[in-house]
Amino acid sequence: MNIFLQGLTMGFAIEAPIGLANLFVINNALTQSRKRSYVAAFFVAFFDIALSVACFFGIGAIMKRFEWLKLAILLFGSLIVVYMGTNLFRAETTEIGSKDTELTMFKTISTAFVMIWFNPQAIIDGSLMLGAFQVTLPVSGYSIFISGVALASLTWFIGLNLVIAKFKDKFNARVLRIINMVCGAVIILYGLKLFYNFVILLIH
Repeated sequence: MNIFLQGLTMGFAIEAPIGLANLFVINNALTQSRKRSYVAAFFVAFFDIALSVACFFGIGAIMKRFEWLKLAILLFGSLIVVYMGTNLFRAETTEIGSKDTELTMFKTISTAFVMIWFNPQAIIDGSLMLGAFQVTLPVSGYSIFISGVALASLTWFIGLNLVIAKFKDKFNARVLRIINMVCGAVIILYGLKLFYNFVILLIH
């Protein structure tokens, strides 16, 4: 139980800071139908759990060994993130859950995937945090620990969606438009930061 609780608390510590995934879940909870927002939250959690497992077992070490792979993820990740942020910033907000705002299932899933897996900083940070715990655990405790991390991820994103969706009716179109612009601007800045990291790494 102690190992499971360590994984659970570590999972919450990783998810709590506001980042791309949280912004994506918040925006979907505010602008999409309830059903579609839960789909988005579920797939964010699903891809996040997959990434946590990969980090736990050393994907960060692979990125460090193959510099070209890290460069490729930084470049494509930054461009895609900036593109998504730009679309969100420019999007016109209409009635929540209308056909004009509803994302297709493919776009919902693919965006969730990109937000999680095309973020090299999240991969590196996750590898450092989870990898550090791995060396302190017996092999028999690996599955217990990562189960705690997975439960934390699922609980966090579904819970975040639930809370935001519950109060979204209190926001009018103008407020949602402002939220879209703020989220879009933050995502664009995050993408530019990733591109800056790519340039610095390329120069050195």
